[in-house]
Amino acid sequence: MKLVCGQEQLNQNLNLISRAVATRPTHPILSNILVEATDDGFMTLTAYDLDLGIVSRFPAEVEVPGRTTLPAKYLSDIVSKLPAKAPITFALQGDDLVMLECGFSEYQVRAMDPVDFPAIPQLPEADSFHVAVQDLLLGLDFTLFSASADETKQVLTGVHIKTAKDNAEFAATDGHRLAVIRTPPVAANGTKTAPVLDVTIPVRALRELQKMLSAHTAETVEVSLDRGQVIFQLPDQRLTTRLLDGQYPNYGQLIPESFIRTADLERKSFLNALERISVLADQKNHIVRMDFSSTGILTLSVDAPDVGSGREQLEIRYTGEDLTIAFNVKYLLEGLRVIQASDIKLQFNGPVNPAVLKPIDGSDFSYLVMPVHLRN
Repeated sequence: MKLVCGQEQLNQNLNLISRAVATRPTHPILSNILVEATDDGFMTLTAYDLDLGIVSRFPAEVEVPGRTTLPAKYLSDIVSKLPAKAPITFALQGDDLVMLECGFSEYQVRAMDPVDFPAIPQLPEADSFHVAVQDLLLGLDFTLFSASADETKQVLTGVHIKTAKDNAEFAATDGHRLAVIRTPPVAANGTKTAPVLDVTIPVRALRELQKMLSAHTAETVEVSLDRGQVIFQLPDQRLTTRLLDGQYPNYGQLIPESFIRTADLERKSFLNALERISVLADQKNHIVRMDFSSTGILTLSVDAPDVGSGREQLEIRYTGEDLTIAFNVKYLLEGLRVIQASDIKLQFNGPVNPAVLKPIDGSDFSYLVMPVHLRN
């Protein structure tokens, strides 16, 4: 194998696939990257930890086609420090040594036989369908932050995606808050019938997909799946991940059908006030107290005895009886930051009942947050 490629392009693609390299490999080769040079003039990089796999290819000057595997960490560290825009020559010498040359720099890196590198699952093209990139990004942007980071919660560490005739629905919850957004329906290949989906995909994989889609110019992404695997295919990149097992909670039952209190607020002012008062809230359990007055005033307050206290007031449009309620300020901030609407609506029933935050712009997004019990 021998090829020449640009430093910037190689470094960019190594960064893209590096998150799929096993951090605690069960086999040494899983800490390597599969490097392939094909006679059609492409260099392909693959990382796969048996759960998440990422493949990326880009043009290169291929003199001798071939394949090998190289340690991901050493390759990435070396390439990132080579001169930008400089050509890098890869040359496989024998079966287990790769020579890297860039200007006056020369490195030899030990390789491993690619025959032991696990094959990334391939799914039948007939089972694929297309999703608009902007719709998929919308669903991910509004839900990823709400999934659980606790691996013991298993299915809650993913985003649940299901389709209906008129929309696709994305949902994520960690047991304390729930984010749900509906987007336009997905399109099947060559048919007018949208595929029926009811799957939960790990957040870890979706975060990498989010980065990949955000940096790409494609308008659609091809999706293939079976009972245990899903593949997202772009013209020159592919991401594959296992689906999470288990029944996702029936989150629709958590959202109240009606509310007896409603507050309309200017989103930016509310966000800024919460960010200021969170400086003290973070010193005491991240809790912020909210007093809603029928006179149209919202008072935010924090009392951290060892540090101090803080108070903010906002003018709001409020209907219902006065209410005192408390929340984890981080949950509120994360929900407000993904919303782009200028105004938002908060809906309540009581101090121990879930509250729902929505944008006032017609978008179909609901963010449910459980309140925190206040001690006297």
